[in-house]
Amino acid sequence: MTADDSFGRLDDDDYPAYTMGRAAEMLNTTQGFLRAIGEARLITPLRSAGGHRRYSRYQLRIAARARELVDGGTPIEAACRIVILEDQLEEAQRINAEHHRGTKPPGMPTSA
Repeated sequence: MTADDSFGRLDDDDYPAYTMGRAAEMLNTTQGFLRAIGEARLITPLRSAGGHRRYSRYQLRIAARARELVDGGTPIEAACRIVILEDQLEEAQRINAEHHRGTKPPGMPTSA
């Protein structure tokens, strides 16, 4: 991938554009926190060719929510579970809203 190819993907929420150091700085947290939520399987950063962790904007939003819960006194494992459940609820609500509008969500089979 050339620099020009990478530049075009900066608007992509899933593009792993941020190093661990930059991600920790942006979230005002530690690299250890990012490792911990990775170990808890809240987010799985992509790895560069050299093995370094890279984070997307979407992953940073999830990490920021977990950090907010931890800062409020929630244990990290519980915070990760809460964020996962919030994400699942949001997806279920989106599917439900599409169903009520009469549209079929992507990947859902049509009824017989």
